[in-house]
Amino acid sequence: MNQNKLNLTQALVVEGKYDAARLVNLVDATILTTDGFAIFKNKTMQALFKRIAAAQGMILLTDSDAAGFKIRHYITGLVGAQNVLQAYIPAVPGKEPRKPEPGKEGLLGVEGVDDALILQGLHTALAAAPLQAQQQNTDPITYTDLYEWGLSGSANASERRRTFLRILGLPPRLSKKEIIQVLNTLYTRAALQAQLQASTLHETPKRLAEKPDLCGRGAGRCSTPVRAVPRQRPQSGAAGGRGRFRRRHHRNDPAGRGPRLSV
Repeated sequence: MNQNKLNLTQALVVEGKYDAARLVNLVDATILTTDGFAIFKNKTMQALFKRIAAAQGMILLTDSDAAGFKIRHYITGLVGAQNVLQAYIPAVPGKEPRKPEPGKEGLLGVEGVDDALILQGLHTALAAAPLQAQQQNTDPITYTDLYEWGLSGSANASERRRTFLRILGLPPRLSKKEIIQVLNTLYTRAALQAQLQASTLHETPKRLAEKPDLCGRGAGRCSTPVRAVPRQRPQSGAAGGRGRFRRRHHRNDPAGRGPRLSV
């Protein structure tokens, strides 16, 4: 066993040969490839995956694009969710040097992301193994939690979900159903709540509305709306062209620094 590599007892599944070549330098494990979508029709490969998953378990590490998720879902159903650990890499825009053009979604695959992101995904998956084996999630994350955390059912929920998934190092294309499954597999409720408290995502729309705005009275609470008054030319005969003008001060702009002028 190489002490400089991450030792895995489970078989590690990736999509292609370039992914496998990359991981040889990072892990000490059995590495299997799906040859892209070949796993969908190759009966021999399917039988091999089933046997290995039942014997030693599997870690799925596919790309963060739509194709990677399609392959991940297929293998999970093929070998049984109880036999797999889900390892994810975040969605990182870019292009691998060997490719003349970026992929369809413009994202780096497993072969192209930093070593640290791959190892982080693997360590997170391994950390979830005891929870998955013991099936001790007596207080699972639900759709209600997503709503209360502002990750569902609000105007900016989609953006907040993407930000939250990025903080956790998960790909942003996870659906709400997949988010529930992944969170209950990888995290406890306490760990997730701590993550929310450490970020700005725990702020509800009500709390956000109480933040001061430019008026200093809270968002949407400026009793005297600020209106832009069109600049007008002084009438002829006004002394110095300025006598008929005065600066209208906003109640929260006593210094009169605003650009509003009125006759």
